[in-house]
Amino acid sequence: MELTRMTWEGVAHLPECTVALLPVGAVEQHGPVLPLGTDAAVASYLARIAAERSDRLLLPPIAVGVSHEHRQFPGTLSISPDQLRDLAVSLGRSLGSHRLRRVVFVNGHGSNAAPLAEAALRLRDESVHAFVFNWWLSIPGTLEKLFAKTDAHAGAVEASAMLVIDPGSVCSERAPAAHADRGARSPWGRFVEGVQVAFDAAEFSDLGHVGDPALADAEKGRTILSEAAGCLDRFCDWLASQPIDALRSPAGRM
Repeated sequence: MELTRMTWEGVAHLPECTVALLPVGAVEQHGPVLPLGTDAAVASYLARIAAERSDRLLLPPIAVGVSHEHRQFPGTLSISPDQLRDLAVSLGRSLGSHRLRRVVFVNGHGSNAAPLAEAALRLRDESVHAFVFNWWLSIPGTLEKLFAKTDAHAGAVEASAMLVIDPGSVCSERAPAAHADRGARSPWGRFVEGVQVAFDAAEFSDLGHVGDPALADAEKGRTILSEAAGCLDRFCDWLASQPIDALRSPAGRM
């Protein structure tokens, strides 16, 4: 079920156990191969699959996220962590006011994770039971098996996913340039004695990626998307099955 295609009367008749799925992405540089909307595309794809598999409510996405670390590259849009947290809280409250108190933030961007987690905690104190699904954390074994550990941003993982979701948006002809750039072999960040001293993509990569999109493979993309969608589907089943009292925060938590 897609919220924006429903009438208010249709929403009013949804059962209280309905799980609402809110995709959260980013508009930020993804190197020379991938589009700026990659994170939102992946999050929306996974949320839509989960919504289609059962009677779950698909919400319109939050397309812009916390992307300060990519600000040096044209096209990047960013909001602050507090702004993302407050927007997520406001949307959760709106749902809760209509008896829809089970919410999953389907997140496609790493820097969104902390403010979304804070939003979820605030909402749960208000009896809106929100949780954050960071898709890449749901399948760590699969990612480790299929891809290099340095593939942190706009590399083979995301390029493989986009070859499935929107292959026309992938600039494969730029993959050789990405492969030759220092970003293809860079980890995210630079550390001195265990202390991170560099944070922005521009510090590790001339073209913006950290990982090698030249190694993208559509079959691997289908595998990771299928497994992540399965994890999200099972989590939603669990959430819908829980009595509302079992999801409440303990009284007196500060």
